[in-house]
Amino acid sequence: MKFIRSLLFLLTAMAVQTVAAQDFPARPVRFIVPYPPGGGVDGMARPLAERLATLWGKPVIVENRAGAATIIGTDAVAKSQPDGLTLLFTSDSSITSNPHLYANLPFDAMKDLVPVVQLIDLYQMVVVHPSVKADTLREFVELAKSRPEPMNYGSYGAGSQPNLLFEELKLRAGIKLMHIPYKGIAPAIQATLANEVQATLGGAATTGQYFAVGRMKGLAISAPRRNPQYPDIPTLAEAGFPDLGPRAWFGIFAPAGTPKPVVEKISRDVAAILAEPEFEAQQITGKGYQRVGSTPGEFAAFVRDDYMHKGKVIRESGIKLD
Repeated sequence: MKFIRSLLFLLTAMAVQTVAAQDFPARPVRFIVPYPPGGGVDGMARPLAERLATLWGKPVIVENRAGAATIIGTDAVAKSQPDGLTLLFTSDSSITSNPHLYANLPFDAMKDLVPVVQLIDLYQMVVVHPSVKADTLREFVELAKSRPEPMNYGSYGAGSQPNLLFEELKLRAGIKLMHIPYKGIAPAIQATLANEVQATLGGAATTGQYFAVGRMKGLAISAPRRNPQYPDIPTLAEAGFPDLGPRAWFGIFAPAGTPKPVVEKISRDVAAILAEPEFEAQQITGKGYQRVGSTPGEFAAFVRDDYMHKGKVIRESGIKLD
């Protein structure tokens, strides 16, 4: 009898969760974006929120809670009610880099948050000032080896994608490079254009505009295949560094304990919007991104792997907060 009662309780709970998922959302949903308005993450959150509001028949509000290297906004979601109505819309650094950079985070990203859906992969380019006498990544490495003083590279802080890539390149190639942090990728790109730093890593849509006018050179792209818009720029693997490459992505997370059917519904609905031809063309491929739209299980496995990967790079490189 005890087993039967337990089974009935479990089936009832599952039925209630299924109904809850079918009725989701009963109230407005919030996307917490732990970045200021106007950046890449915010720029994707807003059109997606608009489409979800139409699909769900309830407002989807984008709330920017920037500060403390995304920790403030991430913590707010980790401590929210696990009902699917408060979601974290963020990039990889919040989840898979910060835990290795900050000793006393107020949350455990691997335990307090549930991966819902990976939105995109952000493929980026290794770019240099045109005065740098290197047209390939191998030539860049040889140039760095030949110079008595290290070349500078720009990033948007310790643990950022440019910082991870160039520090890993230093380890693998045995070269010296000087890290110059800026307050964002845009200032780092401007510094490269001005030759304040000789190299950085930036999105294809951001950096590619400078190739044709000769203000910047692209050496390699962090993607499994070449970008059709820049067919002459090899992938990192083709450039001779198959294991090198930053993993940059956007994703949605829910507080731990959010009912699985609700998580799955959000994931399905978001993935369907990402795959809409007009949305994909305007908000994804048009911005140099690659659509993903993974299931919660696929995303969870990817997050665990990326967490281990970034932790290894940060430890081996001795990256410290600036």
